[in-house]
Amino acid sequence: MTSTSTIKEHQTTKLLLAFIAIYFVWGSTYLAIRYAVESIPPLLMMGTRSLIAGLIIVTWSWTRGDKKPKTEHFPSLLIIATSFFLVGHGLLAWAEQTVPSGLAALLVASEPAWIAVIESLVVQNYTLGMRGIIGLIVGFVGIALLVVPTGDFGTGNTDVIGAAAVIIGTLSWSGGAVYSRVAKLPSSPMMAAGFEITIGGALLLLAGALFGEISELHTVSLRSLLALLYLIIFGSVIAFTAYVWLLSRISATRISTHTYVNPVIAVLLGWILADEPLTFLTLVAAAGIILSIYLVFSDRAHTKNELADK
Repeated sequence: MTSTSTIKEHQTTKLLLAFIAIYFVWGSTYLAIRYAVESIPPLLMMGTRSLIAGLIIVTWSWTRGDKKPKTEHFPSLLIIATSFFLVGHGLLAWAEQTVPSGLAALLVASEPAWIAVIESLVVQNYTLGMRGIIGLIVGFVGIALLVVPTGDFGTGNTDVIGAAAVIIGTLSWSGGAVYSRVAKLPSSPMMAAGFEITIGGALLLLAGALFGEISELHTVSLRSLLALLYLIIFGSVIAFTAYVWLLSRISATRISTHTYVNPVIAVLLGWILADEPLTFLTLVAAAGIILSIYLVFSDRAHTKNELADK
């Protein structure tokens, strides 16, 4: 008979591995995207990643006995797939042809701030407190330091259009995240996510074809191919499965701490492995964005507690 201590140790190990996945694997995907788009057109690359990973997740969810989506679920799945993957991931991959992976990760890290802004505008009974407002200001100042021509990533050649594309993609993802909380979706989160990723992958491949990326696809380098495989297996299937599993075990607040860690990992990997510049200004901007995340999260928790007391 398995002892209680052995079971606890097993659960602790699983929790540790799951957090490693969402902390470090997701943090490393930005550099993997940069390597993948070196010789694979961005929309086709991200579409291939999403479609294959989505089909794997849907198949695995189906074998567990999860129910497939009903017809009434597909409009919501399409909206989320479009905002998350077609726009969010598509623009990120396109931008990383010219934007350093670390900078892209820091811009994407502003997502909680954008979600807070959108929720304060569209969600009833949700308002930002002073802490959240300060957090937004600090975060947007951090973004400005990274994007404006006089406060770039340290090279004097920041691609403002590429950076703007990352921000637009992050806004799209944030809007989809807010919508997903009220959308009519399948009862199984895993099945819903699998279909969202699959539909998003199909949309990305279609967009890539419409934008002429098929004609741009020539010789694929080994590094790009390995990066794509890493994104499919580790970035999408393993890390996402770990994320969904964690949601069923511990609070979303603790899980959301990956938002603090991912950009740090991305910046360090970009600096160590890809010779991306790491300047004092970058560190200041990164600290500002991470502080912004903390202030917005803590303000949201404070606001929810106030509403619960009323």
